[in-house]
Amino acid sequence: MESIDYRLAFEQAPVGLALSRQRTILNCNQALCEMFGVTRDQLVGQSFLILYPSVSEYERTGARIAHSLNSNGTYADDRIMKRVDGRFKGETFWCHVTGRALRPEAPHEAGIWCFEDLSARRTVRAELTGREREVAAFLMKGLTSKEIGRQLGISHRTVEIYRARLMRKYQAHSTADLVHRLLEG
Repeated sequence: MESIDYRLAFEQAPVGLALSRQRTILNCNQALCEMFGVTRDQLVGQSFLILYPSVSEYERTGARIAHSLNSNGTYADDRIMKRVDGRFKGETFWCHVTGRALRPEAPHEAGIWCFEDLSARRTVRAELTGREREVAAFLMKGLTSKEIGRQLGISHRTVEIYRARLMRKYQAHSTADLVHRLLEG
């Protein structure tokens, strides 16, 4: 049986891949570079913060990731990320992110992350705050205001305020209509 060159498989994977240590990019593949409009040299050694629309989103996501990775070793969500450079520099886009901690008891110590650009299926139509983006992502998963509040560490009434803002921005008539509009972009 012929052996597989795992480095070549990592590099040629059809989705963005990154290896991390303490939320810093140790290595990444070409698909990740193309997704964010950068060269490998621009990403390696950088904090994942460079890929987020804001510092607060980076910090809040890190806290959620640590909790989930600590409990089961894996994490996945849809979130809005930001292109770093190139012709779409600064553009925000929906991205599906999946990760695994190499040691679940030390969630950010080392991991592998997969990034899938969802912009072909779902565009970011409205200018949203960081918290609105987080609430929108959980609404698309079908979570209730109470469940979203628990996930984000805020009250369900605060979630309802953000949901109302999203409904105005997307001109939605109900939560179901909002979710539909979010999903179609």
